[in-house]
Amino acid sequence: MTDPVYRAPLRSRRDDVDHAAAVEHALRNGLVGVGEATDERSERRLERFAAVPSGAFVWTRHPDGRTFLGRITGPWRRDDEGASVDLVNVRDCDWVDEPVDAAVTPAAVQQTFARGGRNFQQTHPGDVESATAHVWRRLNA
Repeated sequence: MTDPVYRAPLRSRRDDVDHAAAVEHALRNGLVGVGEATDERSERRLERFAAVPSGAFVWTRHPDGRTFLGRITGPWRRDDEGASVDLVNVRDCDWVDEPVDAAVTPAAVQQTFARGGRNFQQTHPGDVESATAHVWRRLNA
């Protein structure tokens, strides 16, 4: 069985938070995360995020268009150091060092980012799990 794949926008629901700074904070600190849970809907989103299995793949995209691939390596925890970029609910994540070339980024990943949105969510279409695992192995060889 192949590990699941998620889109991790690392983008706050608050418009006053710098999206680029949030992505850079996550990559620099080896984290993937979501913002503060402020209502029932965001509490449910946080519960789903916390339940994602370790080993799951995550893709994020910097606002400048660079795409990064990571793998969740730890359980949910609170990290108040991420408050300025609204990434206080985090999981440890092993990110590849360099952006992933668009030519090898699975089509399903490109499509989910093209749709936009701020939700951390699973990516399902096609063979995204095996294609992502292949990219991961290739970049970590």
